[in-house]
Amino acid sequence: MIDMTGLAARPSQTWGAVRLVPLVREDPVTDLRLDLRAYGDELSEVSLPDRSHYIAYVPHAFVASWTTDGTPAATYGTQLGSPERHVALRFRRRMARRLDKNRLRFLPLHLALEGFLALHFGGPEIAWQEWSHRAVTHGLSPRAEEAYTGAAIRGLDDALRVFEIHPGQCGMVLYTGDALAGAFVVPHPDDYRALHPTLVKDMYGEQVYHYALYHRANPMEAAIDDALVSSLAGLREQAARREREWAEFHDDIMAAGMIASPARIDEVYRLGRFRLRRFLPAFEPRRENHIGEMIVDDGGRLAYLKTFRLSEAQIRRGHLLTLLAAHDWSLPGTAAALGDAEAALGVRLARAGLGHLLRPDLLAAYRKALR
Repeated sequence: MIDMTGLAARPSQTWGAVRLVPLVREDPVTDLRLDLRAYGDELSEVSLPDRSHYIAYVPHAFVASWTTDGTPAATYGTQLGSPERHVALRFRRRMARRLDKNRLRFLPLHLALEGFLALHFGGPEIAWQEWSHRAVTHGLSPRAEEAYTGAAIRGLDDALRVFEIHPGQCGMVLYTGDALAGAFVVPHPDDYRALHPTLVKDMYGEQVYHYALYHRANPMEAAIDDALVSSLAGLREQAARREREWAEFHDDIMAAGMIASPARIDEVYRLGRFRLRRFLPAFEPRRENHIGEMIVDDGGRLAYLKTFRLSEAQIRRGHLLTLLAAHDWSLPGTAAALGDAEAALGVRLARAGLGHLLRPDLLAAYRKALR
């Protein structure tokens, strides 16, 4: 689970289909700060440790700066000295790369998406006769997934421009048509104010895009019974109570799927007393599944979070790949676990976009058997 302790949801703001729920901290994280490193509009190719390459539109990177003695860290660009120039490069080294002793550059959301794309990337570990030569020799390479930029999400640009930023706001949870699109949390309110505009360039899933087109945010109003109010102090108490009820409803109902999503967590980098991690879900069909990355301290307190909601098609692919890997890529064994026929599993793989892993003649035979 994602530990949201220390973050409190404030009343949401809506614009058409877009709902933004501000997250505020009473006690900001001061010894870790984030700042922006802007890139150009060209595609970026990132070299990975296993000698594979990740190609995507990467509009910006985040640079984390931290201290090791608990003293406040300064946002990069506010320190005394000569500022670095930002140079847009097409080729980038690593998803997370150390720039200095206490500075780390990482690619937000791409770090998480690369973990999803690498899921069982090596392909069949046993050369069963059902798999194509390409699947056995090259695995799932090349593997591609689609996402939309925030500029393509209807109403998001306008919403981010007109929504109020609360005092102490360190993050937000974004909904379209009241479907959770993603969450963004940073250590300090000053970081959020600086990074708030980057949300329009972030990646969002297919479901988020369609919900913004065809749905609207439902009205959620908190009513106060005037019979219970006889003074300003009583009105203040009732208003505070409604705020607490809304925060509990948001965390326990609206954001529950995202908070409970992490099923596999991998540590990517150590930043003093902090840890940069990314996570994958359990790939449960017909439920919310989010991938993401986070920075937590030694006590598990959340300093940074960015999530991406997977589409139903992406969940199906993750679910099938996880089942295949759990059964040593044996089609009969996986089909038995699903309670299905081997031919039905083969056609199911093809419908999920994984048909190229099977021998073409065998896939044709599976389709014929089902007809």
